[in-house]
Amino acid sequence: MTDILVLGAGYTGVVAAIRTAVRTRRTGGRVRLVNASARFTERLRLHQTAAGQRLADFPLADVVAGTGIEFVQGRVAGLDVERRQARLEDGRVLGYDKLIYALGAVTDASVPGVAEHAFVYDDYAGTVRLAEHLAALTSGLTSGLTSGLTSGTVVVAGGGLTGVESAAEIADAHPRLHVVLLTRGRPGSMMGERARAHLDAALERLGVEVRTGADITKVLPEGVELAGGELVHSDATLWTTGTRGLPLAAESGLTVDARGRIVVDSALRSVSHPDVYAVGDAAAVSQPYGVLHGTCQGGIPTGLHAADSLAATLRGRTPKAFRFGYVHQPVSLGRKDAVIQFTRPDDSPRRWYLKGRAAVAYKETVSGSPLPTFGLLKRGLVPVWAFALTGGLG
Repeated sequence: MTDILVLGAGYTGVVAAIRTAVRTRRTGGRVRLVNASARFTERLRLHQTAAGQRLADFPLADVVAGTGIEFVQGRVAGLDVERRQARLEDGRVLGYDKLIYALGAVTDASVPGVAEHAFVYDDYAGTVRLAEHLAALTSGLTSGLTSGLTSGTVVVAGGGLTGVESAAEIADAHPRLHVVLLTRGRPGSMMGERARAHLDAALERLGVEVRTGADITKVLPEGVELAGGELVHSDATLWTTGTRGLPLAAESGLTVDARGRIVVDSALRSVSHPDVYAVGDAAAVSQPYGVLHGTCQGGIPTGLHAADSLAATLRGRTPKAFRFGYVHQPVSLGRKDAVIQFTRPDDSPRRWYLKGRAAVAYKETVSGSPLPTFGLLKRGLVPVWAFALTGGLG
């Protein structure tokens, strides 16, 4: 019996756990999946939760039912990679022979005041608190409201895809709120010119005030401070400017990069502790064009590949090297608009893009319910899109 522990049950953790259970069933693999929450969080859709939309509830016990995986609810408080043990906050200690680390990333709160005064997308509960706060602002139930047609100002910090989606979604759902998008560069800067033009037009249509060249130096209870001392009023500040790995990885002695992500080899094993596999946002995965950035598009293939690498190792085989190429940059712009920038494998933009309702249909297809994907994995199948993204899995 080989004890395999999977820490984290986001997209990457769940697919890694299911794929591992299927691939090690005949070699005596015992898989336990650990997560702080009992529900599966659709992190891709947290901007919709923030805007007040209710999403489907997926209990993790149901998600992994029929796979032989033991689900353990608990928050990981410590990791001893020498003794091969994970310690939970309630004192339980879980031993392992092989570990898949899929705890993701958290908001980079290095700017003063972010931790104390900003809303972030680190978990579902925090996002629900933001949704409740925005609903209260719209209803005029909180203090510090502006007069006139609007009921409050929301500052979204960060012009990446998460910031753009959040600003658009909030403005679409709460038209009486004044949404300000603060960013150092141009929103959607990684896209091609035509896709960016559609994105810009959509933000303008939704009434989002975009301020570029904004360098936030401090988050305050009722606003943000910019370099130079300017104060921008805010009744709610959402911080989306970057992420980093949990301190847990570095504290355990695993080799990490400057952003706290576990450095892995081509089989997605820790370069310092090869019994630990790291996937998704928690891993620094190198490809010829650079290190993968945190997206579900790249995260799920890492979960699948780590499971296959682990299974190959248990069979005494040499794991294949991980290969990955980006396909698209999908961005929702409220519920009735979107833009899809198709990309080269290195994530640079191609000429082709989709906009409007065609883009909405495309995005809803690729980021819809994860249950069909999980169902395929339970039957030992790999979704076709995973082959397309990675050029084939071992």
